[in-house]
Amino acid sequence: MASHGVPRVFQTRTESQRLQDLAKIKRYQDLEAQIRTQAASGTYDLQLFKLTDKLLSLNPEYYTIWNIRRHCLISSVLSTIPDQRVSDAGEQITDVCRQNLDEDVLQSELAFVMPLLKAAPKCYWIWKYRQWILMQTVLRLSVTVPRHEWEKELGLTSWLLSKDGRNLHAWSYRRFVVAKLESDELQGQSLVEDEFAYTKKKLFGLNLSNFSAWHNRSQLIPRLLRERHADDETRAVFLKGELDIARQGLNVAADDQSLWYYHRFLISQITNPVDSFAPALTLADRIACLRYEIAELEDLLDDYDAVGLVYEDLLDYSLALERLEKGKERANVRNCLLSWLAKLRVLDPMHVGRWEDMESEIKQHLN
Repeated sequence: MASHGVPRVFQTRTESQRLQDLAKIKRYQDLEAQIRTQAASGTYDLQLFKLTDKLLSLNPEYYTIWNIRRHCLISSVLSTIPDQRVSDAGEQITDVCRQNLDEDVLQSELAFVMPLLKAAPKCYWIWKYRQWILMQTVLRLSVTVPRHEWEKELGLTSWLLSKDGRNLHAWSYRRFVVAKLESDELQGQSLVEDEFAYTKKKLFGLNLSNFSAWHNRSQLIPRLLRERHADDETRAVFLKGELDIARQGLNVAADDQSLWYYHRFLISQITNPVDSFAPALTLADRIACLRYEIAELEDLLDDYDAVGLVYEDLLDYSLALERLEKGKERANVRNCLLSWLAKLRVLDPMHVGRWEDMESEIKQHLN
């Protein structure tokens, strides 16, 4: 049996290895019991904090231990955040000392998490804990210090995505970091242009098959156009340009689902003007644009007649066009739709119920 093309190799363990594994399991269980017993007593001190070091290094997926570590930090490692800042010189000195100590602790935490994140870059609990630590820098430190830490964090996401450009955790975390860097709390400014350019770099410079990058791009577009103060004509041109980009990708990788999702997002901007980033398109413009895209997809069948995704979207887009045209049947459109549907039944028999529903819709609209 193989996973991702790599065959699994089964090795026989010796008795000595088995005994060593049992000893490791016993040490792990004893450590876990010690942590749980002390946490149950409510004593979240430095000793317990250090015990979580050991267990999380062995098992970073253990989210309960991350929560215990948070309690230890708040209870005994980090200082208490004062309710009010007073102007007395002595209090100011104390506050500076508190911030310096907290800064050291928080940077140490970020350093502790880093090797765990490298070893398990798709572990939810490591990402959540790192988010929490970064938020503590905003709560506890003067604005210039946390901003520097958050800027470094943006660099970290770039590094992680250079290793695995499709790591959805890293993409989600990047959006979180960018939002905070843009916030008033960190005296931020918009990064939408930079982030849009970043999606282009990740897609066209490296890998078109990157759903997360396409998703990020789709999320950025409405805000990008708003901040550019784009008028109706500019928005229409922008939509056409994005359709050209998606279509160029489909011409070389029509079986790539991520490209189809992005193309569907763009088509939704034509068929649903209420939520469109180009809402001023006239009905005639939308019909002409949709007809053009359908014709281009039909041309794909010359090279990709066994790719079900082409037929699926030809059906969806053609039915959307019929709704825009209010049921005005084009020549042979019904026969084309039923022909494409018959092909899908062969290529994808697992979704027979969906194809039956679509057949009913075709007959309803085009009879």
